[in-house]
Amino acid sequence: MSKEKKLTILFVVLIFSYLLYLTACLREVEEPAGTQEPATSTVTDEVWVSSSTSTSIPTTSATGAEATEEMIRLALNPAPGGPFSSFQTDDFTGPSVCATCHIGLIDQSGKDVSMPSDWRSTMMAHAGIDPVWQAKVSSEVARNPELQEVIEQKCVTCHMPMATTQSLVEGMPVAGLDNGFYSPEHPYHAAGIDGVSCTLCHQVTNENLGTMEGFSGHYVIDTSTIAPNRMIYGPYTNPVTNQMQNQSGYTPAYGEHMLSAEHCGTCHNLYTPFVDSQGTILGEFPEQTPYTEWQYSEFGAQTESCQSCHMPLADGAVKISQTPGRLAAREPFFQHYFVGGNTFMLEILANWGGDLEVSASQEEFNETIARIEEQLSENTAALTLKELTLTDGGIEAEIQIEVFTGHKFPTSIPTRRAWLHFVVSDSSGQIIFESGKQNPDGSIQGNAADTDPLAYEPHYELITQPDQVQIYEGIMQNSDKEVTYTLLRAGSFAKDNRLLPVGADKENLPADIAVYGLAAQDANFVGGSDLVRYEVDTSGYEGPFTVTVELLYETLSYRFVQDLLLDETELTERFGAYYNSSDKTASLIDSLVISTQN
Repeated sequence: MSKEKKLTILFVVLIFSYLLYLTACLREVEEPAGTQEPATSTVTDEVWVSSSTSTSIPTTSATGAEATEEMIRLALNPAPGGPFSSFQTDDFTGPSVCATCHIGLIDQSGKDVSMPSDWRSTMMAHAGIDPVWQAKVSSEVARNPELQEVIEQKCVTCHMPMATTQSLVEGMPVAGLDNGFYSPEHPYHAAGIDGVSCTLCHQVTNENLGTMEGFSGHYVIDTSTIAPNRMIYGPYTNPVTNQMQNQSGYTPAYGEHMLSAEHCGTCHNLYTPFVDSQGTILGEFPEQTPYTEWQYSEFGAQTESCQSCHMPLADGAVKISQTPGRLAAREPFFQHYFVGGNTFMLEILANWGGDLEVSASQEEFNETIARIEEQLSENTAALTLKELTLTDGGIEAEIQIEVFTGHKFPTSIPTRRAWLHFVVSDSSGQIIFESGKQNPDGSIQGNAADTDPLAYEPHYELITQPDQVQIYEGIMQNSDKEVTYTLLRAGSFAKDNRLLPVGADKENLPADIAVYGLAAQDANFVGGSDLVRYEVDTSGYEGPFTVTVELLYETLSYRFVQDLLLDETELTERFGAYYNSSDKTASLIDSLVISTQN
């Protein structure tokens, strides 16, 4: 037997022994039902995911090996890196064809701004691989099996657009689950898992853009032409055509719409059907509407498009192709960063990309994550102390949140939330008041939704108790006016106090992007900002006092995930393993630290 095989067997034996040891420990400390405290894991063996915070293990009735399985962390299988996808269908090709000429592009500062390289580690590139999206599709189908075809077609249209479009052209079924695009055996699997790729976006025509007919993935691609006459659009006039026709089979053409918000809105304004408790379709729900939010903002009024923030400009003009050699540099050149706010899923893709057919490397993911962190901390929102007053036995503070985004914050699918973490401590550093502390399992202390799936935190103008938390979020409700996390049951919002962009007039917003709940009556909740007042009893404590405020953000709320995991499908369980093994620490948008004077 080789030395390598012996080491492998020894490693497996050690891990198995360790798990048996943990099982024995659990059995020794097991308490009667109803009194057992949630266990915590301090596993530090290097084969498990490292985390900057400990992770609480949910209370469970499982014992022995089952409880041990819940405690351990999932072994890493990092994103391996590799070549660009090279699939080819009648109407689409993988980015390897594009990379032949569009790699090694340098801006005037000497920075590499190659489009395929920047794109390949973004959520756009992994729209079809995204494990929480795949899990959610399987969950929605499990809850509404009679609507499986409707659900899958709605979802794969924007997440697996090339496979969807090609299947429709050829009269093939459009599906993701079972033997659909998720399956490696499907002829368009490679096109499906390449997400929103080069030859999808750049073939979208300007037909119906910015209209209800064009939203929800109703992009139009001319599939009637064949190589080399298939049109592929770019933002520059008078493109050089021969080289690209010969190399790729596409004819480059000027498309003014390529720099428009309307181009993005075709998938990023999404309306989903909703049903009653009997499964009858009642209408459509505005599941995400960042384009409409942008329209009613100062950004829309000034026609500052999505690309200006999410595809930041390179430094000066860029020669956009290596060939032909005589090609002139072009500007403006928008970098293909597609930078949003979702670091959590990118970290999962980086850590377990080897499970998920990811071709980008961990290093590339880390670069994209760093860009997102910069976007969140520099270009999203800021905190300002408007007033701090020491009273006889108390502190009164007014905190203002100013928003920089061209849409609601958070925007898009209502799994996302931002909130204020407000802390007051005395002269010794002892915390005497805290609202909005995040637990290691991702839940927020005091948040009603995280303890009761049918409840939620209201919008606050004044906070006086630790179990009151200002959370900016969309809470969906079904046709029976009950809180729901099932998209197919979501017919309206019970609460939507997501922060409005500058220029949005709260009183005149259309119903699809209106404010719902108590924020609608809050005079301080306006376009571009919100003001929250805190009153804290400090009697019995010595100052000077320190007030710390953080604006935190996460893409997947604790309650959304817990609801998703109720459906024990293969895909929800796979995502649950990644989620439970990941650091759930929220992203910090901004913070303040203020000391009082006695």
